[in-house]
Amino acid sequence: MRQDCKYFESRTYPTGDTVRKCDLDLAPEAPWRCPDDCPKYERRMADVAWNHGSLVTPATPAEPDGLGEDDSIAALLDAAEDIVNAAGPGIKAEVDEERWQAQQSANKSGLRRFFDRRKKRD
Repeated sequence: MRQDCKYFESRTYPTGDTVRKCDLDLAPEAPWRCPDDCPKYERRMADVAWNHGSLVTPATPAEPDGLGEDDSIAALLDAAEDIVNAAGPGIKAEVDEERWQAQQSANKSGLRRFFDRRKKRD
């Protein structure tokens, strides 16, 4: 991928896994390559002529055989992305429900403390 593009993003996790992606989702063969004629390519201007230290993006993994010869790899990556995107709303709903219940529980315990204090004063 064009690491000098302003839409390129790389993130390394504590496990050592690294994600390389196009923020505009225009690289169907990510993390290996961007389209040669990408209409949105813009050179990253913020770090032109900077010297990078040890926090440089790790090397891109080797390209799989057949990359660029057919659309099967891009189709596989798109299918995987569709699975993750389909799961997202359900997961968000579960987390929102857990947060709501925790908030309701905290509100009830706060009201109990308030009313318990009023009883002690009376």
